[in-house]
Amino acid sequence: MSGGPEPGRAPGKEPPRPGSVRPTSRWLLVAIAVLGAAIGLTMVTAIESGGGVAPAVSWLTLVAWAFLAALLFAAARNTHQRIQVRRERVEPSRAVFLLLIGKASAFVGALCTGVYAGFALSFLEAVSSSGPRNRVIMAGAAAVVSVLVVTAGLLLERACRIPEDPDETP
Repeated sequence: MSGGPEPGRAPGKEPPRPGSVRPTSRWLLVAIAVLGAAIGLTMVTAIESGGGVAPAVSWLTLVAWAFLAALLFAAARNTHQRIQVRRERVEPSRAVFLLLIGKASAFVGALCTGVYAGFALSFLEAVSSSGPRNRVIMAGAAAVVSVLVVTAGLLLERACRIPEDPDETP
């Protein structure tokens, strides 16, 4: 054997340890956001072509997303301090729960980012009047706050990583 990587595997990349979870792919999150934008644009088009009025994003939506982002950032900071800095042992079920919350928040946040961006884009052509302008502003703000939820979810996921043991030798 030459000692090189297995066929199809990049050099320097080790396979994940048994029982480990891979980090969330940034490209997957981008793809989910693009899908969400398509859903948002299609939804507004379908509602308006049927003679209805597309729903507007409310301030309560922004407050709820901002509150969720703040909770996730706090959980990520607390988890990082416990696991990475103080190297405390965390109950496995709690760590898995936090990891799943982080991953789910990143996925849902990416989808909602796209949907809100799609809403904003659908009203962009009529932004000169006040009604569509308010819809663009509110949907754009919701998209930005949704990006904060994605970021906080990814930070929580990262905080759940088990630190490498410096005393351990291969």
